[in-house]
Amino acid sequence: MTALQTNQLTKKYGKKTVVDSVNLHIPQGTIFGFLGKNGAGKSTLINMVTGLIKPSSGSFEVLGQPEKRLESIQKEIGVLPDYSTFYDDLTAFSHLNYFQKLLKQSLSKQEIIRVLSQVGLEDAVHVKVKKFSFGMKKKLGIAQSIIHQPKLLFLDEPTSGVDANAVLNIHSLIKEIAARGTTIFLTSHNLNEVEKLCDEIAIMNKGRIQTQGTMKQLREQYQQDIVVHIHHRSLSEKEQTQLKISLTELAVKIEIGGDASEIIVQSSELIPQVNKQFVRQDIDVFGLEMEQPSLEEIFLNLE
Repeated sequence: MTALQTNQLTKKYGKKTVVDSVNLHIPQGTIFGFLGKNGAGKSTLINMVTGLIKPSSGSFEVLGQPEKRLESIQKEIGVLPDYSTFYDDLTAFSHLNYFQKLLKQSLSKQEIIRVLSQVGLEDAVHVKVKKFSFGMKKKLGIAQSIIHQPKLLFLDEPTSGVDANAVLNIHSLIKEIAARGTTIFLTSHNLNEVEKLCDEIAIMNKGRIQTQGTMKQLREQYQQDIVVHIHHRSLSEKEQTQLKISLTELAVKIEIGGDASEIIVQSSELIPQVNKQFVRQDIDVFGLEMEQPSLEEIFLNLE
């Protein structure tokens, strides 16, 4: 089943096109990373597919339902905005109890506390929100977004402002939610987080999807030369010279050292052949590491 699909989805404000003919196809149960600089159109697209604003043209389906039937499945959608607003004099428990009633849920006291425990607020169940730190409010926002076990969950900067230990807990929770079949649409400025969590990633720029794919596909698309670091036994000057000659036709750059070398090739398919040259010359290889572009490098190099 497709969790979210858009077809030439467009939003214009006057002569300014904010979202320009976007096509997305997100399968159910995946963690989908949605990236872009501020002003790229990310929030506008999310606001369209969640029913907050109307598209100028194009169409979309959410959980198999077209735009005109969006209201019928809105209770199956969860949303965590970047900045959630709460009532200062309500406790964490009171908030979730209030929101579950709005959603016409019937969770017991124990079930509400379990959700708060999931996000790391088990020690603040009956603490008023005005005493919460920013990170605690972020956790409460996540709890609020999953209280009704949505099939599609939009998370906008879910770990911004929280401590390192809480980040790990939230990452585990995101994976757990996805494993239960919930599709997660994740936006984050933490590119390392997106790289670790997401099954597929789209990068938006000036209203258009500039690139999309798995990390493997993005690396293959944007990686040019491949740098290979090889740690090996100590080589004499004669062995270094012989090795460099044997690698000349395989590599575009060769730096042979006494016990470590750096080889640059144009294709990953050449790496086994490089390794074979070491084996043929009876050179023990202790480690071989290939440099791969990170999501941050790919993101920064896009025009």
